[in-house]
Amino acid sequence: MKKLSIALSPLALAVLLTACGKKDETPAASTTPAQPVAADTAPAAAPSPTAELGKSIYGKTCAMCHGAGVAGAPKPGDKADWAPRIAQGNDTLYKHAIEGFTGTKGMMPARGGGASLTDEQVKAAVDFMVGQSK
Repeated sequence: MKKLSIALSPLALAVLLTACGKKDETPAASTTPAQPVAADTAPAAAPSPTAELGKSIYGKTCAMCHGAGVAGAPKPGDKADWAPRIAQGNDTLYKHAIEGFTGTKGMMPARGGGASLTDEQVKAAVDFMVGQSK
């Protein structure tokens, strides 16, 4: 059995993909009464550029330790482990993340081992992890 391959031009591909997203304009008859739409069904706001930066830095640098809890690193989302750290305030968290820290539960290398990270990038990553852990 031979296989037939079809090459589509970018324009033809775009038309096909656009057609996939179209919905039938004619509403179908429904046998159930219409349900009111809840007020909280509005689309979520897009993440801020700082939040996106923090997520990106976390994924590239911080997740290596924080994702697995290496050297006592609190895992994002572990509210019990993060609560005492969050209670110290953001300035302390930023200082420990930027300068490094050794405590009773483990250690944090300066800039998470990412020596080329800027203070703003480190702070964004801290904010991301704290946001996941509240």
